[in-house]
Amino acid sequence: MHKSDVGEARSPSDARAEARLADEIIRFFRLGARAKGMLNSGDLGAEFSALMLLFPLRFLGPMRVTDLAEAKQADPSTVSRQAAQLVRAGLVRREADPGDGRASRLAITDAGLSACRKLHDAREGFLGEVLSSWPAERVEAFVELFTEFNTAVEARIRNEPAAPPQRENA
Repeated sequence: MHKSDVGEARSPSDARAEARLADEIIRFFRLGARAKGMLNSGDLGAEFSALMLLFPLRFLGPMRVTDLAEAKQADPSTVSRQAAQLVRAGLVRREADPGDGRASRLAITDAGLSACRKLHDAREGFLGEVLSSWPAERVEAFVELFTEFNTAVEARIRNEPAAPPQRENA
């Protein structure tokens, strides 16, 4: 909860810190888009965004495209297109859904598990390089603060009421 939500006035330093954080988050996203191209994982046969679908399949098990889209908070049509890339690359397979034989779900293959390991190792290697000059206690403090930040953002998103429908000519 933010100070202004409980009736306390925000100080100018709070506003400046939040503005700086907003700028740094935008910078982080911009850098992240460039950094993912630097991950040395080799050609895994699909776009990077499609490869990111492997992780929920690895940790949550087989699922329908709609459930995968919900887990990734992405559009189902986009996830369907990305899943098709993964199937073509042999990283996932389609199998009958045991709860509804008419439906299918995606399951990770051994090649998909290997791709997950390569992506994980590449990500950790990259972060290891970036943080190599940081003292261990600063890395740990950063991890704790970043975890706390992500948890607060997730909580705020979960509590967001649905947006009212847009009316024409409003």
